[in-house]
Amino acid sequence: MDIFSIFGIRGRSKEVYRLEDALRAVGLHPKRVPDSVKLAALKLLKNQGAPDLDAECAKAAPMLAFCMLGEDAFSDANSEGAAQAAEARLRHAIDCGDSLDAQLALLTLMAGVTEPGIVEKFELSVD
Repeated sequence: MDIFSIFGIRGRSKEVYRLEDALRAVGLHPKRVPDSVKLAALKLLKNQGAPDLDAECAKAAPMLAFCMLGEDAFSDANSEGAAQAAEARLRHAIDCGDSLDAQLALLTLMAGVTEPGIVEKFELSVD
């Protein structure tokens, strides 16, 4: 990494573009996601140690989108089945507590971008 990359003179990293493409594919426009959330999500994905970041972004995007869009908007953008799968992942994440999905859900909650219906339905809170 050089000084130009640190100050963003060369623009966004390829990883950010990959995550944005994955978010767009599941109906969440990247401009609705704060840069801090994108960067933190990428750090979580990199910490998983998976060799294929594109696949990890595609796997994380539905969880981020479900938490941020809410059940109805996510279902409209994808399908009822995709919404049910994302809901099941979120329920499992809440039960397990230390999975990547749990960390992504907590990230959206801490950033204040979780859709209020999701917060209410799953009784999410930050203690």
